Amino acid sequence: MYALFAVLVIIVCLLLMLVILVQNPKGGGLSSAFGGGNQMFGVKQTTDFLDKSTWTLAAVLVGLILLSNIAIDRGSEEMQDTNLREQMETAPIAPPASTQMPPVQQEETE
Repeated sequence: MYALFAVLVIIVCLLLMLVILVQNPKGGGLSSAFGGGNQMFGVKQTTDFLDKSTWTLAAVLVGLILLSNIAIDRGSEEMQDTNLREQMETAPIAPPASTQMPPVQQEETE
């Protein structure tokens, strides 16, 4: 189930990047290519469509991320406790590191 959400998140991210890159920060972008004031799908409608699609895709992305967090299989708490206990029992115990400084060798002067 998590893999499905991951694929959907990637698809929505790609679409969101595409919609954002089509826009021009100064009001041009794809809408300027349609120029002319009396068109059926003119500048105003294109800008509105790109703006609404940006916000819609952003909301869908947030929703998918939250749903994917719920879909992560974490296992039961008993299983996690058992795994932790097994790791603690089988972990090798390393001796403490030496904290002594090595002796300093003094140079002989002539």
